[in-house]
Amino acid sequence: MAFLFNEIIYKPLYNLLVIVYNIIPLHDFGIAIIVVTLLIKFLLVPLSRKQIESQQKMQELQPKIKEIQEKYKNDKEKQSRALMELYKEKKTNPFSGCLPMVVQLIFLIAIYRVFFNISQAGLTVDTANLYSFVHNPGQINKLFLGVIDLSSAVNFSNLALKDVPHILLVVAAAIVQYYQTKMIMGKQVLKPANKKETDLTQAMSKQMLFLGPLLTLFIGIKFPAGLALYWLVSTGFMVGQQYYLQKEMAKNNQTNS
Repeated sequence: MAFLFNEIIYKPLYNLLVIVYNIIPLHDFGIAIIVVTLLIKFLLVPLSRKQIESQQKMQELQPKIKEIQEKYKNDKEKQSRALMELYKEKKTNPFSGCLPMVVQLIFLIAIYRVFFNISQAGLTVDTANLYSFVHNPGQINKLFLGVIDLSSAVNFSNLALKDVPHILLVVAAAIVQYYQTKMIMGKQVLKPANKKETDLTQAMSKQMLFLGPLLTLFIGIKFPAGLALYWLVSTGFMVGQQYYLQKEMAKNNQTNS
């Protein structure tokens, strides 16, 4: 399995990044990261679309799901049967978003490893991963737009003025992550049975809302800036795609109603 992952996904992405770096003007590795990230996201648009549509449908069904769970809370068999009938009636598969998510996760892990390994190597290319027809650029230009060192992490024990752009990049990535999480959760309509359940639901929602951005901050600061740049571009793309699909689905619902 590791061999297949390396040969079918990791190495092609590795070489694609090097090819893009070789052909772009000024040989800016940050721009190469942006281009490759956008290429991958566009490639995965059909899967992302299916996942977002599945999430949207499940969010719209949440009130009815909650009613069924409350009505048959003491009879799990009837509860399961009622839920399956609801999914069948609404032509919704609660697991339809799982496969697209898994595929996207595999690509996420692969491209994360590509950026991480190149960054950890001091932004030098590993010839063992290069195809014979791909030119080895040698030492890669590590400055994004001549300002951000993509190979370094933030060292709070020795902060300098040069670290400010990196910190701003990480903060921007965390803000976009927060906004994306809020978009996903914003349409959820739940009807808790009592105040205790309401408090629990609100607490869990707040944890989910802030967990992603906090994790982004941690990764962005602890790891090379190239990963924070990738995360910012990738999440920003997802926000735009999700906004577009939500508008499109709302328009279709109005047309059909």
